[in-house]
Amino acid sequence: MSATLEPALDRALAERLFGRLREASFDGVGISRESYGAGESLALDIVEEEARALGLETARDAGANLVITLAGLDPSLPAAACGSHLDSVPQGGNFDGAAGVVAGLMALARFRAEGFRPARPIRLMALRGEESAWFGRAYMGSSALFGRLSREDLATPHVVTGRPLAESMREVGVEIDRVARGEALLDPASLACWLELHIEQGPVLIARNLPVAVVTGIRGNIRHRAVECIGEAGHSGAIPRWLRHDSVFATAELITRLDRHWRTLLERGRDLVVTSGIVGTDPAEHALARIPGRLRFSMEARSQSLEVLEAFYDLFLSECAGIAEERGVEFRFDRRLDTAPARMDEGLIGRLRAGLRAMGQPDEPVPSGAGHDAAVFSGAGVPSAMIFVRNQHGSHNPQEAMEMDDFLVGAELLARTLREIAA
Repeated sequence: MSATLEPALDRALAERLFGRLREASFDGVGISRESYGAGESLALDIVEEEARALGLETARDAGANLVITLAGLDPSLPAAACGSHLDSVPQGGNFDGAAGVVAGLMALARFRAEGFRPARPIRLMALRGEESAWFGRAYMGSSALFGRLSREDLATPHVVTGRPLAESMREVGVEIDRVARGEALLDPASLACWLELHIEQGPVLIARNLPVAVVTGIRGNIRHRAVECIGEAGHSGAIPRWLRHDSVFATAELITRLDRHWRTLLERGRDLVVTSGIVGTDPAEHALARIPGRLRFSMEARSQSLEVLEAFYDLFLSECAGIAEERGVEFRFDRRLDTAPARMDEGLIGRLRAGLRAMGQPDEPVPSGAGHDAAVFSGAGVPSAMIFVRNQHGSHNPQEAMEMDDFLVGAELLARTLREIAA
């Protein structure tokens, strides 16, 4: 039997599945698959239907994730696992997360069609709840698997409905009592590895003209969903500068100072990105002729270095205190959210890079600025690695533009590596 299926068969499966996912979750502008919501559930159903049609074994685990398995000759051996998530941000793209699930399904379908019997099981996991857009907490599904969702996390409200995360998880079948106790739903020792294919969410592969790259590590982050700057409202024409307590000017000064610190750290060779993606005055009171008395903003810092993250966060708190005193305002903080940086497994990195070279592809590894479930698997002690696929226009927007030829290179690398590990 040939070593691989005909490429056209792989392409046909990928195009059909991406097409079905898009049709099921197009919101009129982009793709919306809400974490623990209807769109995500429908996406899991579609993938499961395809897997069953291909003769593969499917199940739902205690975290309500979809698990597709190719049995191994020795079921007691730790499984070679791959996968990614199926939720999306509101009005996002069709490939973010889904590409890793589709690539894994292609690999398992190929192995079954060839009659390949691996020594260890090969497991594809289509995970729930990776995106932070819906509850402000990333990696919800993978964190629940390893007993790493706190009661505070489970009480986090949905950004639109205010419904607690725990209720949404319970409704789709998560064994929420076990999650609330901090019980691990998956033993890390049951996995030999975690391999995650994902579109790159930045412009590096486009700039370097690389169809695929191996990831070296994943940036961690420190976040506040909502910081409030409380000043004092007043008439814009009647109060001079020296008597003002203006929340907008105070916040603008804070962000400007943080930008200076960011630039200084970059000049010293530190890895850091800083974002304030939500900024706004209270719609119930803001007006052209009114000094804004209240403003809310988000703060996020990401780095591959935990030391850099903590140092920058200390600068953030220090600047808030200084500006509060100088301008007569107060900064109030919601709960700090932390995600630790993750280093990918050196052995798996080496195996993937060697695989790329064997395929005649350029090999230039890159770090991941965005977060991924692989960080949680790595943090739980599972040897983990990632494959990035070139993608125009970034992600978290409807203009995601992964080329199918690039995706097939990444899917081929994933399949070859899974075969090597599981043989």
